[in-house]
Parts: sequence; structure tokens; C-alpha cells
Amino acid sequence: MTDYLLKARDLQKSFGHVHVLRGVDFDVKQNEVTALVGDNGAGKSTTVKILAGVLRADSGSIQLDGSDVDFSNPERAMRAGIETVYQDLALAPDLSAYANMYLGREIKRRGLLGAFGFLDRKRMQAETMASFQRLGTTVKDVTARVSSLSGGQRQAVAVARAAAWAKTLVFMDEPTAALGVVQTEQVLKLIESVRADGKSVVLISHNLPDVFRVADRIQVLRLGQRVANFATADVTMDDVVAAMTGAKIFEGGTE
Repeated sequence: MTDYLLKARDLQKSFGHVHVLRGVDFDVKQNEVTALVGDNGAGKSTTVKILAGVLRADSGSIQLDGSDVDFSNPERAMRAGIETVYQDLALAPDLSAYANMYLGREIKRRGLLGAFGFLDRKRMQAETMASFQRLGTTVKDVTARVSSLSGGQRQAVAVARAAAWAKTLVFMDEPTAALGVVQTEQVLKLIESVRADGKSVVLISHNLPDVFRVADRIQVLRLGQRVANFATADVTMDDVVAAMTGAKIFEGGTE
């Protein structure tokens, strides 16, 4: 088994005449939290969308657990064990927390009732509660509508859903954006819980204190290229900002 769970090399992507990615390298090690940071327009969202199967790169290669992969759509990435928590959370507000956990993956009852489309709601509720308890979420009532939950609790539902279905890797796009201090702390603890559950996490964030709190490594994009690949323990926030702005040149190549 390779040390790298995910490895992308020389990703190129253009939209018309705009060259967004200019040979991006990116990698994720087994059972780590790696942060992907950069200023607006650096190429973070495009990189993640390619790795999650939402976009296709014009060229470049992606390996998962040492094998070449081609994520031509999100379903392929999901079948490979990759889940994504987008900034808008992609939750159905009028459905319950447990229904959102199983949205599109509903469990049918056994026997004839299942054949007629009846759902096993008790099992879905029980397994949702078990997932929440394992991650230590603050959502106590899995039957409550998502629209009635706080911002932090909604984020917890989205993270728990991704963690429950991901076999290997979870992408999280700005998971603490617009959250208060207490709710942010809850989400950061969730990220640590996902890592403790044996999965890797890619955290896309502008919040450097959050990044330094939970990330094992920090990879910096600037103008469509990776310009730095830091071990968090070895650098300061000033180093990361310098890499993001181009004020200082770091070794951003492959480890």
C-alpha cells in the first residue's frame, strides 16, 4: 500500500481562454487532514471539483491508493469511497436529519413491504443516531427537520453523512464559514473525529487558525499552481500567507 491515498499530478484546466489550473500537483496521505488554501481565484474549487468528479481536467493524472482512476462524474468518485461536503451543504431542509443521511440511499423494509417501496425508517433512525454518537455530534433528535436545526447542527448532519458513506476520503469546502465560535469548535472536533475513524480529510478553508488547529499538512495554491506543501508543525501562519501572496517562494513540488 502506498503512503498516499490520493495523488494528482499536472492537472490542467481552462474555461475558454482562462487557464485556471496550470499543472496542479496535490496529494493526500493515508489517515490525515490536509488543508488546501489559497487566495480567491487560486484554483482551489476547480481542483476539488476535478478530484470529486464534478469537473474533468483537460489533462493530468489522478491515482487513488496507487491505481489510476478516471472520475468522469461524481458517482464514480462516490463509488470509490470519496464524499464531499459542499459549502451549501446540499441538504433537504424539509426532511429530517435521518432522511438526509439516507437521501438517495434509503433502506427498504424486508420482504413484500420492501418490494412495494416501504422504507425501514426505524433502522435508518437507529443507524443515523449511531453515526452521530460515534462522531460526537450535537444533533440529539434525528427525526427533527433540518430547517429547525442551528447552522452548526446542519453542518454536523452534512459532515456525518459524508463520514458515514466515505470509505477513504472526505472533502470539506469551507465547513466553518458563517459559523459562530461554539459551532466552529464543534465542526473542528467533527473533522478530528472523522480522522480518528480512519479516514482522510481535505479541508478547504480561508480560516488559517482553523487550518492550524486540525490540519497535518497545508498545501498552498497560487495562480493555478501548488506553490507550497507544508507540514503544519514546521511552519507559521506568516509562512502560509507569504506563500499565498507570493511574498516568499517555497518548494512546492512533489514530496
